[in-house]
Amino acid sequence: MLAGSSSPQCWNCGGPGGPTREDGFLCPQCRVLQPPDPTRDHFSLMDCKRSFNVDTAKLQHRFQQLQRLVHPDFFGQRSQTEKDFSEKHSTLVNDAYKTLLAPLSRELYLLKLHGIEIPEGTDYKMDNQFLMGIMDINEKLAEAESEAAINEFESIVREKQKELTDNLSRALEQDDFEKAKEILTKMRYFSNIEEKIKLKMVPL
Repeated sequence: MLAGSSSPQCWNCGGPGGPTREDGFLCPQCRVLQPPDPTRDHFSLMDCKRSFNVDTAKLQHRFQQLQRLVHPDFFGQRSQTEKDFSEKHSTLVNDAYKTLLAPLSRELYLLKLHGIEIPEGTDYKMDNQFLMGIMDINEKLAEAESEAAINEFESIVREKQKELTDNLSRALEQDDFEKAKEILTKMRYFSNIEEKIKLKMVPL
């Protein structure tokens, strides 16, 4: 299995595991693909520090590196067991990449690793003034017809998300997870508006 697994013997040749080339994905003796390590989190898999601030260029490079190593296209002539492991590895790599690439999903995942989860649709500590502001943006966006007006909303929301992202980074540096939950909930509202803006920009 992978490095760090409780049972590191290779399923194919029975050889010992431990730190190996290619991050332990392949047995160092028989070079056969090993099963995914269920204890490995996304940050470890993508070779990133467990932090809100992630080097996205490095993340993309790691994603491409791992896909060249475990993608099912490279296991077409291998055993069915390796094909199955390849599918699982590839899915895990895709999920990890997508999760860590976007600030919102990255932070939700980071909080989850700390035992903190925010249910979908929660209005966690949202004051009426904030909610009224969101309603106002949604109403005005629905009425917007011109490309200039829609672009203006896009700019406003992008700037607001940047501000929230900066605030979130500071909250995490101080281990203030309650504040982080509040900021993340606000980011979800603005992410929903971003999706609506994208739909408005698609030509009918």
